[in-house]
Amino acid sequence: MIPQEKLDQLLNRFKAIERDMSGGDKLSSENFVRLSKEHAELKPVIDSIVAWQSASKELDDLEEIIDDKASDADMRALAEDEVYDVRKRVHDLENQVRIELLPKDDADEKNAILEIRAGTGGDEAALFAGVLLRMYQRYAELHRFKFEIMSASETDLGGYKEAIISISGPGVYARLKFESGVHRVQRVPTTETSGRIHTSAATVAVLPEAEDVDIEINEKDLRIDVFRSSGPGGQSVNTTDSAVRITHIPTGIVVQQQDEKSQHKNRAKAMKVLRARLYERERERADEERASARRGQVGSGDRSERIRTYNYPQGRVTDHRIGLTLHKLDQVVIGEGLDEIIDALTAEDQASRLATLESVSRK
Repeated sequence: MIPQEKLDQLLNRFKAIERDMSGGDKLSSENFVRLSKEHAELKPVIDSIVAWQSASKELDDLEEIIDDKASDADMRALAEDEVYDVRKRVHDLENQVRIELLPKDDADEKNAILEIRAGTGGDEAALFAGVLLRMYQRYAELHRFKFEIMSASETDLGGYKEAIISISGPGVYARLKFESGVHRVQRVPTTETSGRIHTSAATVAVLPEAEDVDIEINEKDLRIDVFRSSGPGGQSVNTTDSAVRITHIPTGIVVQQQDEKSQHKNRAKAMKVLRARLYERERERADEERASARRGQVGSGDRSERIRTYNYPQGRVTDHRIGLTLHKLDQVVIGEGLDEIIDALTAEDQASRLATLESVSRK
């Protein structure tokens, strides 16, 4: 059972916020914004609690009618007809409240930096990295997220050795964070004459985009090199030294940007990626267990390490973490079927955290 004291604290806090916000001119704009944000965060929880309490009261009333031998026979029959559905609704709403009360990941509402890299498999791996890039681009369009390719290293065949993308919108990181890992593809390459199925892989890393307040970078810790941009095959695509390479000396993290003609814009993009990587590094340091899981997911890009397999001959996608197989590969790779996988991963994560929380509370 959820402690009634916890529910009362939330309900009282929500009422206090609404009372303070109704004060109008008495509130400074800064306090109003702060209270509005807290109100928005609490409202889904409060709505779930109120609905659960209402359904629980309805269930109590029905059970009282059923248990009362003096009740009208027709009333008892009607109550018995309704009690199963109401009991199920109470159970579902209680679970919803439990989920709402789970500790939130502070990064869930942040934008994300998405990094896609070709792994084992040569040209076919690079082509598959391109498939993943377009899958996430279409997914972003469907959710009205802003999708911006910050840097990309294309191959002569139209694949990608590496691509770094900024995705912006409400709850982006929460939707995409489970995509980190090795994605494996099984298909017949267009260059294969014997029809033999090849297996290759690409890695995906999803990082929460850091804001200035999240991570402070000392300029003295940076080494900034500028050089001339180059395209596929090494040919020069710019006659000025506009490309930027930033090395964060304390950590050894290196970020390079050369897609823009402006050195200033390339530097700004590089700093954005660097900030995200440093922020993720700090999050990992604070939670080493999470760090181990993430490193285990992303791995080295080897075919044997995978979170998901895209099997083209059989038209299926399998997410190995939860044993989910969907026979709708075509829909997934164009982004339209990806939500079904993400929703299942989110539900599994919530169930796992609920089980952990309840296990701790019983001790």
